[in-house]
Amino acid sequence: QVQLVESGGGLVQPGGSLRLSCAASRSIFSIKAMGWYRQAPGKQRELVAAMQSGSITVYADSVKGRFTISRDNAKNTVYLQMNSLKPEDTAVYYCKATVVAGPGEYDYWGQGTQVTVSS
Repeated sequence: QVQLVESGGGLVQPGGSLRLSCAASRSIFSIKAMGWYRQAPGKQRELVAAMQSGSITVYADSVKGRFTISRDNAKNTVYLQMNSLKPEDTAVYYCKATVVAGPGEYDYWGQGTQVTVSS
């Protein structure tokens, strides 16, 4: 299994920036895909950004052009750089890793980090 630890959340003013980190307990070379999701109060968890095989990246329309997902293989860490933050970005952000095992694919989730955008 994979353990994921998120960090970097906090309180920021609109227009500000934050960088979230997700550290994995195993080499991300063996992870099929990693991504960031978020969940605001009263809303369903939604995909924010993901990095798949071949370094293909996917972004939600609401964050495209403002957020960037990246990784550092040596540190087994995936990042989410968030710029031009808006109040609507307020949510708990979760890191997810997908691995392939014999029976199929398995998803592992971090515990989340709170991002609050407010003036």
